[in-house]
Amino acid sequence: MGEFKRVVVTGGAGFLGKNVVEHLRQQGYDQIFVPRSCDYDLTEQSSVRALLKDVQPDLVIHLAAVVGGIGANAANPGKYFYDNLIMGVMLMEESRRANVQKLVAVGTICSYPKFTPVPFCEDDLWNGYPEETNAPYGLAKKMLLVQSQAYREQYGFNSIYLMPVNLYGPGDNFDHRSSHVIPALIRKCVEAKSSGAASVELWGDGTPTREFLYVDDAARGIVAAAEKYNQSEPVNLGSRDEIGIKELAIMIKELVGYSGEIIWDTTKPNGQPRRKLDTRRAFEKFGFRSEIAFKDGLKRTIAWYETHAQQQNNDINLVAR
Repeated sequence: MGEFKRVVVTGGAGFLGKNVVEHLRQQGYDQIFVPRSCDYDLTEQSSVRALLKDVQPDLVIHLAAVVGGIGANAANPGKYFYDNLIMGVMLMEESRRANVQKLVAVGTICSYPKFTPVPFCEDDLWNGYPEETNAPYGLAKKMLLVQSQAYREQYGFNSIYLMPVNLYGPGDNFDHRSSHVIPALIRKCVEAKSSGAASVELWGDGTPTREFLYVDDAARGIVAAAEKYNQSEPVNLGSRDEIGIKELAIMIKELVGYSGEIIWDTTKPNGQPRRKLDTRRAFEKFGFRSEIAFKDGLKRTIAWYETHAQQQNNDINLVAR
């Protein structure tokens, strides 16, 4: 256990947050507070102040975000910009005022320019505008980096800024209205297999590439940075593995055991052409490297979803009876 006694994890009840809380507990932290939105609305300054006054944390890990896939971003650009910006800005300002020892701001690789040279290096973060479909979200999160660096320079406030690549794993969001690519593909293939559908339809043409990080690895990296990293230069968290969306769809289809056809709707957007991170800084600064092999992570995620989906169906059947 490090120097921090009381820890606040915003978004600690979410997909990534639950894993971060578990890693903190494994490291010996026993005073971890997870604020719920019904008690503390992080878009309201008075609520943020109340949270910090009530808990008096030594460490704040800010994971809370309003997120979604390409469709959700396209439908909610204003909300995604405002909510994410205001939560981060007010939390950092009020943490500074409350003399919090350290704040860990978790950003997004959506902040990178659309045509960033691959692999994405932290030094290229400002060399262009983000991919249009999620630019409002990416730019809102990017302001946390600006704030972090400005506050360190002017106030000596210890905050760090991390950028995890696309996450996946058990407990992910499988809601078809807002899920990211891996849970969306898994759900489509599982449901198509179950219903005997001849095909599944996917957005775009399958040519973009992505890098994915298993959620347990991401949580371990965040906790390591919280304990060991004390600079405001941004740091990527990734797995070093890149895969095309078409290859990913085929892999998931085979792991699920679905034998139907994949149809690509090329009228829908692809998103950013490529995403692969330079992960050297994370290893150099706080010794982080991913450990879970991608295919193993997919198998675990599929198994979790199939069990979870079956439980949901059983619950529905019990209610219906």
